[in-house]
Amino acid sequence: MAKHKDFTVATDAQVYFCDPQSPWQRGSNENTNLPLRQYFPRGTDLSGYSQADLDKVVLRLNQRPRKTLGFQTPASKLHASVASTV
Repeated sequence: MAKHKDFTVATDAQVYFCDPQSPWQRGSNENTNLPLRQYFPRGTDLSGYSQADLDKVVLRLNQRPRKTLGFQTPASKLHASVASTV
């Protein structure tokens, strides 16, 4: 993240970086990458996919229940969060 200092100043949120080759430091990242790898193996060139293809994968992933969300889907959690603020 090239502009992490600007981000920190603008949002007052700290930015932390994990050590290279240390996947245990990136739990959320790794938990997201695993389902993505089912559609796009490591090293896949995404330029060969249309935006519509990528949108289909996003929809499938957002409709997949996650253990970390109490087996709710990311889409339903987001909807509930937005609904509670209205």
